[in-house]
Amino acid sequence: MFLKKYAVLFLFLLISILSTAQNQNRFLYAGRVEKLQNDQVILIGTASSVSFNFTGNECSILLQSVDSYEHHNYVSLVLDGKYIGKIRIEKGAAQSFPVKITSNKKEHHLEIYKNTEAQSGNILFAGTTAKLTSISSKKKKKIEFIGDSITCGAASDPSEIPCDKGEYMDHHNSYYAYGPSLSRQIGADYLMSCVSGIGMYRNWNDENKEEAIMPDIYGNLYLTKDPAKPKYDFAFQPDIISIALGTNDFSGGDGKKERLPFNPEKYVSNYMNFIKMLYQHNPKAQIVITNSPMVNGERAVVFEDCLKKVKAAFDGDKAHKTILIFKFKPMTPKGCTGHPDVADHQVLAAEYGPFLKKLLNEK
Repeated sequence: MFLKKYAVLFLFLLISILSTAQNQNRFLYAGRVEKLQNDQVILIGTASSVSFNFTGNECSILLQSVDSYEHHNYVSLVLDGKYIGKIRIEKGAAQSFPVKITSNKKEHHLEIYKNTEAQSGNILFAGTTAKLTSISSKKKKKIEFIGDSITCGAASDPSEIPCDKGEYMDHHNSYYAYGPSLSRQIGADYLMSCVSGIGMYRNWNDENKEEAIMPDIYGNLYLTKDPAKPKYDFAFQPDIISIALGTNDFSGGDGKKERLPFNPEKYVSNYMNFIKMLYQHNPKAQIVITNSPMVNGERAVVFEDCLKKVKAAFDGDKAHKTILIFKFKPMTPKGCTGHPDVADHQVLAAEYGPFLKKLLNEK
């Protein structure tokens, strides 16, 4: 009888502890982030985010640009499901940003997205003054988007600063990039692993001599070769991995630096090895490889032939799902420096979204 009472008491205490722990889930994090102490987090990758629920009509958030050199950065805010714009975070100490509440809802939901990519530096979310309530995530299908500046939504938004003004990060808008856009439309969670100018075997203006290519850095949480940075933990486990790399491999560079002819064998070989690495960590994922809306003419023909060779190399692989190829339609981009703008990204999302939704529904 004595033991039975203690067993009941222990069970009651355990339930109380678990209930308290659940109620204390005050923030949700997504994307490539590094969680710190005291609910602080470093937003690293494109469209990485922190979100929370709160009551009342007062809310300020504390943000800081964090990098090896001081410069400004950006986040995008979504309040109660409505995009309310970008915030510029100046270099230096953490700054407080008030969020204007316009509705009379009892509870509000704020999402903070890193607007720029990993190579533009990191953003520290250092807390909020809001009166927080608990938050929980809904189980959704997952897509990872691996790519370059197009995938990142780089140079897509000159709405506040014209293309011929400002700096590279001033024209980013990761929230409206095609990956996040189509994921919201089809109800999927997403992870962005993208870097401007990067390729599968060489970069926009480098033959993999001075700069790292995607296979070199993908396994680092910060998408860098810095050994001091933590490794990526592959916890996301996507249902679909979308790979859009090749625009920079096929690029002619800046026309000043030495540029060798495109090497299809090297491209295909690196692509195959990259997929093998992905399979080691995501054995159940459906891999989709894509062309580029920015590669046209004879280069597009060679590009498609390379993708077919990559796919064919895995046709006998019975341990994984058959690799699929998706072809974007050619596009004349309207963004900065020859990139798609926000409207162009919605076109890309409209093309690609139904294809991915069908795949998710089949899983």
